[in-house]
Amino acid sequence: MSVIDSAESPHIAHRDNHTHRDVNGGWLRPAVFGAMDGLVSNLALMTGVAGGAVDRQTIVITGLAGLAAGAFSMAAGEYTSVASQRDLVQAELEVERHELRKHPVDELEELAALYESRGVEPALAREVAEQLSRDPEQALEIHAREELGVDPDDLPSPLVAAVSSFGSFALGALLPVLPYLLGATALWPALVLALIGLFGCGAVVARVTARSWWYSGLRQLALGGAAAGVTYALGGFFGTAVG
Repeated sequence: MSVIDSAESPHIAHRDNHTHRDVNGGWLRPAVFGAMDGLVSNLALMTGVAGGAVDRQTIVITGLAGLAAGAFSMAAGEYTSVASQRDLVQAELEVERHELRKHPVDELEELAALYESRGVEPALAREVAEQLSRDPEQALEIHAREELGVDPDDLPSPLVAAVSSFGSFALGALLPVLPYLLGATALWPALVLALIGLFGCGAVVARVTARSWWYSGLRQLALGGAAAGVTYALGGFFGTAVG
């Protein structure tokens, strides 16, 4: 019994601990890009306007308009992009489904040849291909994975992508506007809060990547700060030139 337990324990430990994050879902990429884009673009927009020495009301209106326009634009863009990608995959799946119905032998040979190319013995490769091809839906899934690199049951959702993008952009874009909405009359509170938000977003992103939190946070802080500095200088230049 002790031998069996000792043999099973590593397997059980590996099974319980060996998990992966979802890397194919449709929410992470638009959420991350939406928050970053909302922070950087609205901060840059507001600092550019503030550089032109305008009043507080103009800066607030600019920030809120940038939030609304950017959020709707991001959501529409993500929905269209993901929906188009999904439609393309569905069309290719229909082509593969047609081939499996009309040319089942050729598709079986194709699958067996694929396994052979990966080092499986020819007889075993054909046997595996035959077994997998008995169920048409399973055969379609296997061919889709091997030939198209997609999982038919795990395609990204356009609605999830759009909602994630809209919400994250709006949240990110709100940070630079928030101090003004709470009564601030100078730019620096909005700048400080936005830069803290950029560092925080970078640090959060690091939790789902291999980067360290401080590196990712500082990188986003530097990029956002540079964008704000450049647009502030341009706003001051154009404000002087126009005035």
